[in-house]
Amino acid sequence: MTYVLIAISSIVVIFLSVVLIRTLMFTPKKSAEVFDEEITFEEDKAITNLQRLIRFKTISYNDPNLEDDAEFRKLIDALPELYPNVFKTCTFTELPDRALLFKWEGKNHTEPSVMMAHYDVVPVNEDQWDKPAFEGIIENDVLWGRGSLDTKVTFNGVLFAAEHLIAQNFVPENDIYFAFSGGEEINGPGASNIVDYFESNKIEPAIVVDEGGAVVENVFPGVKEPCGMIGIAEKGMMNVEYTVASQGGHASAPKPHTPVGILSQACCKIENNPFKMHLTKPVAEMFDTLGRHSTFVYRMIFANLWCFKWVLDIICKTSGGEMNALMRTTVAFTQMAGSSAPNVIPPEAKMVSNIRLNPEDNIDSALEYLNKVVDNKDVKIKTLYAMNPSRISETYCTAWDKVASSVVSTWKGTIATPYLMVQCSDSRHYGRISDKVYRFSAMDLTSEERSTIHGNNERIRLSCAKKAVEFYIRLMKQC
Repeated sequence: MTYVLIAISSIVVIFLSVVLIRTLMFTPKKSAEVFDEEITFEEDKAITNLQRLIRFKTISYNDPNLEDDAEFRKLIDALPELYPNVFKTCTFTELPDRALLFKWEGKNHTEPSVMMAHYDVVPVNEDQWDKPAFEGIIENDVLWGRGSLDTKVTFNGVLFAAEHLIAQNFVPENDIYFAFSGGEEINGPGASNIVDYFESNKIEPAIVVDEGGAVVENVFPGVKEPCGMIGIAEKGMMNVEYTVASQGGHASAPKPHTPVGILSQACCKIENNPFKMHLTKPVAEMFDTLGRHSTFVYRMIFANLWCFKWVLDIICKTSGGEMNALMRTTVAFTQMAGSSAPNVIPPEAKMVSNIRLNPEDNIDSALEYLNKVVDNKDVKIKTLYAMNPSRISETYCTAWDKVASSVVSTWKGTIATPYLMVQCSDSRHYGRISDKVYRFSAMDLTSEERSTIHGNNERIRLSCAKKAVEFYIRLMKQC
């Protein structure tokens, strides 16, 4: 018995020693290179241009009859006035579905860069805004307007950075393309048309930068420094419909379960049995980067996921939110419909869930899992819309270094980190032609500011809009 206790004690000591040593060795990595060059440009003109862009009501709707084509046309026609150097120097091509493509020819043509944005915006409930959504009002160094964050700020950032550099007689080392979509908010084909153009012309980007993460604070447990979240992949997306049919009838004599009741059971089963957790490359690299800057307890967990992965799984399941969304396929039930009258059993009831696919899952595997969990032949499950997760981009490469160094040079003291983007963007189309696609919205945003994206009172600090231009100037100088 004594020998057994000694053996157990020895194992425990060895285990704790390994955990402790790994934790103590889990120290911050070398930061991306910081360039101290001061960047100056016409800041007031950059803000005025963004103001002008916001005033165009380029609202996308799934019903094209609701769209105002004239507003989109007015924005496009205003670009030569707003960015004259760009139009003098770059080749401009309009492609179908409001896709805009500029080519800034460099000294070489072998490693082209692509910088993306979209100039359409989501609809607005004007009566719920404190300021008009399309007047571009500036008060207290804040610019109000739909699209100020998503993504006319980066649209302007890209073009104004080029406008400035061209005026300085700068010529990029390699070709740079500016690729803009006018239908991103409705998953329109504009960006896909641009990728088709690249494919047909055998253009293989060495780096692609689109909207995505931002410089944010208090998003990772135990990390106090601002974090520059650079998406190297994005989750897939599915809208799934669940339907139960019945004979209908009067509500005074119901069967044990009505169609709504059966759907409710299916909903609860799915919510109570979440998809399996997967530690994918984007998330593992984020943990390995930010975990090293965290407090001791969290460092111990992230340094020893080989034995504490289950702890992380419990934390994610119970807390939900962004951390959970990074780790697994998520299901959010968003719509439900039944009878048109309160005293009638519906002949058919439906509900819809929005699913965000982890890179380890796909459309087919997700549907298989949903049917298995629901386990009821009366519930018919079908896909309304779906797209698989994106290709995962490389990080240990020159392209990543360019983006990361531009981030830490623009926002000093920031930790640049890979992450998994849980939203969708036009950049997913570029996985066809590149594994160097990075998703970073060139802004430093508070949680309150992020909440206005697609919401009421969208607005941007002028200092934030200026930083977007600075970021792209730094990035273009490396391309």
